[in-house]
Amino acid sequence: MTRTLNNCPAPAKLNLFLHVTGRRPDGYHLLQTVFQLVDLSDLLHFEVRQDGLIRRSTDIAGVPEESDLIVRAARLLQSAIQTKDKISAIPPGANISIEKKLPMGGGLGGGSSDAATTLMALNHLWQGSLTREELMALGLQLGADVPFFLFGRNAFAEGIGESLQKLDTPALWFVIIQPAVAIPTEIIFSSSELTRDTKPVKMTHFSIASNKLFGKNDLEPVAAMQFPEVANAIKWLSNYGDARMTGSGACVFCGFLQEDQADKVLKLVPSHWKAWKAKAMQKHPLAGLLDR
Repeated sequence: MTRTLNNCPAPAKLNLFLHVTGRRPDGYHLLQTVFQLVDLSDLLHFEVRQDGLIRRSTDIAGVPEESDLIVRAARLLQSAIQTKDKISAIPPGANISIEKKLPMGGGLGGGSSDAATTLMALNHLWQGSLTREELMALGLQLGADVPFFLFGRNAFAEGIGESLQKLDTPALWFVIIQPAVAIPTEIIFSSSELTRDTKPVKMTHFSIASNKLFGKNDLEPVAAMQFPEVANAIKWLSNYGDARMTGSGACVFCGFLQEDQADKVLKLVPSHWKAWKAKAMQKHPLAGLLDR
C-alpha cells in the first residue's frame, strides 16, 4: 500500500517586531525578532514513491520545480538519511502537491514554511528518524526562517534567525493585508537606507498584554519608501490599531483581542487589496511528528 500524508499545513508567520542589530562579515544581517505562528496556511500532500524520485505535481507560477524549496528540502533530506544510516541506496522518493495560499514576496514565510513541512512530513513517511535539531540544521541550509518552523512554536529569535527561545504569545486575532506587490527580500536588505544598529533587547523586554506591539520593524521604512502600496496599507490599517509590516514585506498586519473586532475591520478592507483573518497559534500543527 502506498504511504501518504495529506493536508499537511505549512502555516504563515508574522514578525511581531524585527530589529536589525548588525551585520556579519559574510553579509548576513544580525536580527532580533519574535516569530508568531498563525493559522493561515498552505496545504501540502505527500505520496511515497519507491524509485527515489522527487516530483512536484503542482505548477507554481514563477517557481521552476528544480529551484522550489519543497523539492530542494526533500532531496536534502534524502541525502541526510543516506549519510546518517550509512546506506548506498537512495531513500524512497515522493510525489508532492501543494495548495498554495500564502503569497510569495509577502513576508509571511511561505516558502520556508513549505520547506519545513516537507522535512517534517517526509522524515515521518520515510522513517528517517532525524531529530528536530538535525532537521533544523538541514533547514538552515535552505533559508534562515526554516529552522523556526521546525522549532515548532512561537519564538524569540536572534542571530540570523536561527537562535531560538520558546515564547508564549497572547491569543490575538490578526487582519493581514497583502498589497498588490511582491518584495524580494534582497532588495530591502541591500538598501543603503536600511539602519543596522538598533540596540539589542532581551526577551524579557518583550511583552504584549494587549494589541499594542513592542519595538518596530526596521525593514518597514525601506519597504514603504520603495513600494508606496505598502505605505498605503500601513496607513489604512493604522486607523484600527497598531499596524505593522511583517518580515521584509509586503504584507502588513494588525492584532485584535477579539475575533469580532478583526471581522469588522476585515469587511472594511478596500477591494483592491487581498486580506485575511488569522488566529494566533502557539504550536506548529505538525509539531507532534517531532515531539516523540
